[in-house]
Formats: sequence, C-alpha cells, structure tokens
Amino acid sequence: MLLDQFASAILSGSIKIIDLTQTLMPSTPVIQLPPPFAPSNPFSISEISHYDERGPGWYWNNLGMGEHTGTHFDAPIHWVTGKDYSDGGVDTINVQRFVAPAVVIDVSKEAAADEKFLMEPSHIEVWESLHGRIPDGAWVLMRTDWSKRTDPALFLNMKEDGPHVPGPSAATVHFLVEQRNVTGWGVEAVGTDAGQGFAFEPAFPAHHLMHGANKFGLASLTNLDKLPPTGAVLITAPLKIEKGSGSPLRVLALVAG
Repeated sequence: MLLDQFASAILSGSIKIIDLTQTLMPSTPVIQLPPPFAPSNPFSISEISHYDERGPGWYWNNLGMGEHTGTHFDAPIHWVTGKDYSDGGVDTINVQRFVAPAVVIDVSKEAAADEKFLMEPSHIEVWESLHGRIPDGAWVLMRTDWSKRTDPALFLNMKEDGPHVPGPSAATVHFLVEQRNVTGWGVEAVGTDAGQGFAFEPAFPAHHLMHGANKFGLASLTNLDKLPPTGAVLITAPLKIEKGSGSPLRVLALVAG
C-alpha cells in the first residue's frame, strides 16, 4: 500500500523528480592534480556504430573516463582513511544507503562574494535555528551556485596558489561527522573539499574525515537552487564497479510537488 501511494504520487506529479546531474561530455571539467600525482583521464566517447554498415540497426558508443568524473559519488575506499572498510566500495555498500533524505544549506551569496568561501559550523547553526536539526542519515548539500559556471576554466578556477573554490572548513566536516549522523556531504564544485583544502589540517578534510567515518561524497552537483532546505530525498546509486572507489552517477532528488 505504501509503495502504491508513492508510485501514484510520482505519476500524479505530487512528487517531483529533479535531476542534480551534469551532462557528461569531453569538455566536462576533471579535478586537476599537480605533479607528481597521476591525473585522471577526461571523459571520452567514441562511436561504435550509428545505424550504418558497422551496425545497421543500432547506435552505441565506447566510453572512457576516471571514476571521479562529472557528477560523481565518492565511496569510503576512495581515501586512505577509509581503505579498510569491507563495505566501503561502490560494489559492497549496503544499497539501503543509496536512498536518503537531504538538506540544502544555501551559501550562494557568500560564495558569490568570496570564491574561497568556507562554510563554518556557525553557518550550520544559523541554518538549524531556521529549519531544525539536520536529520539523522541525511545528505548535507552545500549550495553555492558554482555549477552555473559553465566555462570549464572558471569552474575549476585555478590560480597560482591552487584552486579558488568554496567548500567546507575542517571544523565543519568534524562537526558533521562527530555531532551529526550524516550520510555524506555534497557540493557543486569539482570535488567535495574547498579548493585550498590541501593546506588544511587535516588536508582535504571532506575526504579524510568523511571517508574515514565510512560516509560518502557527491561532487559536481547542479540544480541545488531547485531544492527546498529540507524535505528532499536523494537517490544516489553509483555504478557497481568491482572494488570501485566511486563512479559517475545520475543523482535524482524527490521533492513534494
């Protein structure tokens, strides 16, 4: 009965589905690592056949990319702190965890004023004073409107001292991991950490702390401006890659119509 009501609500439009996913294409920005670190391959697509002599009745393509390309899921084993979790790969995570509530903390004005803006616990406390405590098991999504930067160079925003991209402070990640029972952390930027996160203590805290606690990440999200502060449910199932550290995915949000 409950699932019948759910299906009827989707069919009637009283539950709307919002796509939070960037379109994958050769120009999709990929995180840039300085030497000597190995780079990820960009997205590539090559045609196998297109209703022609190579295959008269079908069209299909070969794809190439790194696991963390475009809108993607970070599994715990992506980071050294999560390497020992037996259920920490995209193929071993309990699928029950791929459907979870989400909250959206809007700091788009702050990010527009400061491209290196850091979300602090104080921003979360203000949000909670308006919307209530972050629910157990929720995704926390940081809305910056960064996804509106459609030029790949502006999206990556590399400077002489590294990327200038908003993200969480180390204190914020500590707070979410240790004081709120979150499922994971999601952002609109190319990676879940701030652009200058390499200089934090610990370095890259959204990776180091979240994955060390067997929690997840979502990066390169879009359309967060279409979600309410609370009440959305995310579907975040990555590809089932053997020993996969993550994968591109289609992130769908269910919201009341």
